Order: sequence, then C-alpha cells, then structure tokens
Amino acid sequence: MGFEVVTEKRVSRWYFGGLSSCAAACCTHPLDLIKVHLQTQQEVKMRMTGMALRVVRSDGVLALYSGLSASMCRQLTYSMTRFAIYETVRDMVADGNHGPMPFYQKVLLASFGGLIGGFIGTPADMVNVRMQNDVKLPPELRRSYAHALDGVIRVWREEGIRKLFSGASMASSRGALVSVGQLSCYDQAKQLVLGTGILTDNIATHFIASFIAGGCATVLCQPMDVVKTRLMNSKGEYRGVMHCLTDTATLGPQAFYKGLVPAGIRLIPHTVLTFIFLEQLRLYFGIRVITST
Repeated sequence: MGFEVVTEKRVSRWYFGGLSSCAAACCTHPLDLIKVHLQTQQEVKMRMTGMALRVVRSDGVLALYSGLSASMCRQLTYSMTRFAIYETVRDMVADGNHGPMPFYQKVLLASFGGLIGGFIGTPADMVNVRMQNDVKLPPELRRSYAHALDGVIRVWREEGIRKLFSGASMASSRGALVSVGQLSCYDQAKQLVLGTGILTDNIATHFIASFIAGGCATVLCQPMDVVKTRLMNSKGEYRGVMHCLTDTATLGPQAFYKGLVPAGIRLIPHTVLTFIFLEQLRLYFGIRVITST
C-alpha cells in the first residue's frame, strides 16, 4: 500500500522581481551614480573615491541620490518585465517537466526576458543616466529634470520620441547579458548549492548564489554598459551605435572596462540585495502550490 506525499512550495508573483529591484536600487543608487560619472569621463582623471568626494563637495550628500526617481522608474519597467517573463515561463516549464529547466534553456529564457525588458526600460534608463550625470555639468548646461516623468516628457517634447529610445539596441543587448548573468546563473548556482545537501533554502544559500550571479553579470555586461551610457548621455556627437563603439575603441580596449571595479561594487550588492528581497517576498507572500506524489 503506497503513501501519498504532499509537498508545499511558494512561487513568486510576477511583480516581485520589480519590487525587489526597486528596494535594492534604493540601497545601491549612490554607487550607480558614481559608476555613471566614471564612465562618462573622456579621460581617466578620477577613481571611485575621488569622484564620490567631488560630488559631495560640489553639490552635497543628497547629490549622490540624483536621479533616484528615474532609477525606480527603470526598475519598475526593465526589471519587472524581465523577472516576470523569466519566472513565469520557468515555473510553467518546470511544472510540466516535473523538474528544473536545463541551464541552456534558462540562458535562452533570461536572454529573451532581458531583451524585452531592456527595450521597455530604455526611456527611464536614459533619463536616469542624464539625471545622474547632471550634477557634474556646469549650471548653464544642466538639464535639471524635476523627476523621471518630467524628464521623459521633456525629452519627448524637446527632442522627439525617437530620442527616448536612443541606445535601445545597446540597452536591450545589455539587458539580455545582465539577465543571463543574474537570473539564469542565480538559478543554476542556487540549484548546485542546494544539491550539495549542506545548505537549505535559506538566506546563506541566497547570498552565495546571488554573489556568484552578480560577478557573472558584471563581467558579461560591462562593455555594453559603457557604450550605452556614452550613447544615452551624448548631445548629438554620435551618429549611432557603431560610431559610439568605434569612438570608444579609439581610447583603447581598457575603455570598454572603464569603471569595472565600481560597476562590480555596485552590481554585485544590487544583485545580492535583489535576490534576498525576492526570496523573502516569495517565502512570506508567494503563491502557495501544493503537489502530491
């Protein structure tokens, strides 16, 4: 006579990824701002600490949070979209297969989700870059957007709707790469950690898996991130993506990895915090799924 085994698990709701990314962005925004400042230097004049001190001395501590509203808007478009696509499809496939997806399928799914999310989040991303970079411009050249929505509306009115999607191809490509590094690598790393039997589904496991994912994402997306930032912050000096690529290349191969350390210092904590927040939301507020075997 067989016994029926009933198991319960919690599944994330589609919007948990966007909320988690917003919470993480609130913590790491100053690091993101400094990274943008370093990437938009024509020549390497300052390092991370020097740039942070210059921003604080010239505009005050609150300047480190310039563009926070645009950062929130970006997470609610870009991150919410990619997490929703990835986690919804992954859970559907896993239920159908009665097991986790193979890693190559996770990579393909994360790429697709990141591609779509990157495109949808381009307007907010561009405004975010501009608002963060505004504080280092002379007063007469500052755009002085009041908030993210004001920035989007002004770009639409003053520069046209096409400008809102300036750098969309780079943002989408970066979104695909960073999603592969974060989403698929996190899932795979978590699966491997749990497979050892040493750790359970707890914060220690989430920390280890997300730290690995953050490192992978940083290395994968840094070249694209540099070009995207330059393109979005341009005042018409670039004719397109290829022109921006070739202009950046004239500064040497190291130009594509300018700000790699601050990018890692920002992206790895952001990844860790995002997944820790996400897992806590899943465990306490996720959808209950009961299965029997």
